[in-house]
Amino acid sequence: MPPARRGAFVLVVVMLAALLGACGTTQADAGEPKVLTTFTVLADIGRNVAGPHAEVVSLTKFGAEIHGYEPTPGDLHKAMDASLVVVNGLHLDDWFERFLDDIDVPRIVASDGVDAMGISDVPGAAADDADTPNPHAWMSPTEAKVYADNIADGLAAVDPDHADDYRRNAAEYGEQLDAERRRLVAAVAALPANERALVSCEGAFSYLARDTGLTEHYIWPVNSEQEATPQQMRRTVDFVRTRNVPAVFCESTVNDDPMLQVQRETGARYGGVLYVDSLSESDGPVPTYLDLLRHDVSTIVDGLTGKDGDLADS
Repeated sequence: MPPARRGAFVLVVVMLAALLGACGTTQADAGEPKVLTTFTVLADIGRNVAGPHAEVVSLTKFGAEIHGYEPTPGDLHKAMDASLVVVNGLHLDDWFERFLDDIDVPRIVASDGVDAMGISDVPGAAADDADTPNPHAWMSPTEAKVYADNIADGLAAVDPDHADDYRRNAAEYGEQLDAERRRLVAAVAALPANERALVSCEGAFSYLARDTGLTEHYIWPVNSEQEATPQQMRRTVDFVRTRNVPAVFCESTVNDDPMLQVQRETGARYGGVLYVDSLSESDGPVPTYLDLLRHDVSTIVDGLTGKDGDLADS
C-alpha cells in the first residue's frame, strides 16, 4: 500500500475505533462468537472447527489475490465487530496484522507451530530468498492440522463453554486431513519418477510437494504481482527440458501467460489451473479446503499422465 494511502487509511481506522468505542457493545458481544479470517481457506478450516457454535467469515472474497490485498475501512469495521480474528502469519497477511495493533480484539496466528519452509528450501530458489518464509503452509494436510488445533484453542479461549466441542471437531477434521494425505501420497507414488515434478507459476506448493514426494519448481517465489524475469523463465524452461517434465501448471489467482510461454518453448502440456490462495463459490470446483486438495492433486496427476483420473477411489 503506498505511504500516502496507508496514512489516510490509518486515520480512518482511528476514527472508526473512536466511533465504535463510543457506541458501546458490538455484535460480537451479543451472542454466538463471530470469527473473522483473512481469506477463504482459513474460513473453511475454521467452520469445520467451529461447527454450530460460531459464525466464521472471510475478509477477502472467493477468487481474491490475497498477497497484495489492501484492507478497507469496512474491513476494520468487521474486525472490530469480531470475537476472534484469525490470520495466517508467515508474512502472508501483514497487510492486515499491522492495522490490528490498535484494535482490542483477540487474534491468533493459524500457522504458529508449523514446520515452516523457506523459499530457499526449493530447488532453483534465488540466493536473496534465503530468509523469506513460504507462507503457504495450509497446502500441507499435515500442517493444516496445526491450523485447526490453533483455531480450536482460539475459539475455546473466547467461548469456553464449547471448548471441548471445538477441540473434538479439530481432532475429527484432523482425521479427514490424514486420510487425504494418504490418498495424495498414493496418487503421486503411482507416477514414474520423472513425472513426480510440479512446475507452477508461483512457489505455492512447497508444503504439498514435501508431503507427497513431488519435486517443486516455479517461475517466481511468492510475490504473484511481479512479472517473470528472463532468468526465471530460462531456469524454468531448462528444468522442464532436463527433467522431461510432461506438464506445467499455474494458479487460479495469477497471470498464466509466462507459463504458457514455458509450455510453448518446451512442448510440455499445459496441465491446468491449480487453486491455492482462494476457494471457489459453492458451485465451483473447490468450494472447500478438502476439495481444493483433491482437485489440485487430481489436476496434477491427470496433467502429468495425460489421462483422466479420479482420486475418489484411490
